[in-house]
Amino acid sequence: MTEEYQSGFVAIVGKPNVGKSTLLNTLLNQKLAIVSNKPETTRDNILGILTTAHRQVIFVDTPGIHKPHLLLGRLMVNKASNSLLGADLVIFLVEMTSGISAADRIILEKIKEAEKPVILVLNKIDIAKKSKLLPVIDELRGEYAFSDFIPICALSGDNIEVLKDRIFELLPVGAKHYPDEQVTDKSDIFSAAEIIREKILQLTREEVPHSVAVIIERFSKREKKEILDIDTVVYVERESQKAIIIGQKGSMAKEIATLSRVELEERFKIKIFMQLRVKVLKNWRKNELSLKKLGIE
Repeated sequence: MTEEYQSGFVAIVGKPNVGKSTLLNTLLNQKLAIVSNKPETTRDNILGILTTAHRQVIFVDTPGIHKPHLLLGRLMVNKASNSLLGADLVIFLVEMTSGISAADRIILEKIKEAEKPVILVLNKIDIAKKSKLLPVIDELRGEYAFSDFIPICALSGDNIEVLKDRIFELLPVGAKHYPDEQVTDKSDIFSAAEIIREKILQLTREEVPHSVAVIIERFSKREKKEILDIDTVVYVERESQKAIIIGQKGSMAKEIATLSRVELEERFKIKIFMQLRVKVLKNWRKNELSLKKLGIE
C-alpha cells in the first residue's frame, strides 16, 4: 500500500522572546530566522520548509503576540494572529522558566478562537526546575484540548526529534506546496537585511534596537569578479540613535558591517563589499506611510 503524502502549515506562536525563531532554526537545522535576547526581534512571518520523501511541513515563525502600543506592533500581532487562522497545526511555545504569564493567556484566547490542533511545547527545560513542568501542564490541561504536551530545549535540540515525530503524526494528508529544494519563502535580500539588523540588536541597548529598520538599496554581483556589493541604509527614529549606530569615529557602524559581512560571506560563499549609511526617519514605527516606505505592510 502506497503511503499517502502529508503536507501542512505549522504556526509557531508564543509571546515575545520565548524562543520561536530558535525553534524554527533547530527544526530546519539551519539559520533561517535571526535571533537575539531582545523582545520583538521577529517582525514578519518567516516560512521554514522541511521536505522529506513522504511529507512537507511548512513551519511559520511568527512575531511575538503581545499587547501592542505602536502601529508596527499592531501589524506584527496581526500577522501572527492571521497565521493561526491559516495553520493546519499550531505549536504554542511557553517558557518553562516563568510559568504561564498574562501574555501567554492572551495567546491562549486567540488559539481558542482559531480552534486548531495545538501542541503545547514547553521550552528552556535546560534551565527550568523540573518541578515546574507538571504544574504548568496541569494548569493548561483544563483550558484547551491540546494534542500533546512536549518539553524541549530549542537551543540545544533536546526532545526536538520527539516534537518532529508528533508533528508528522498530526500533519494532514495533502499535496506538496513548494519544490523539494526550497527551504524558505524569503529572498537573499531579506535575509541579508535581517542579519544586519541582528548585529545591531546584539550590539546596541535600550530603545535603539526597537527603532531600527534596515533597507538594502543595492545587492548585485560585479561583472567578471566574485564580489557581491551590498549598499545598506539603517533607519532610526532620532538623531541620538543615529549617533549611537555610527559610534565614535564610525566605530559602531564599522563593527556592524564587519560582523554582518563575515556571516553573509559564509552564507553566500562570495566576497562581500558592504556600505552602510544611517538615516533618521522620525517616528517611523507610528506612521503608516513610513512603514510602507520601509516595506512593512
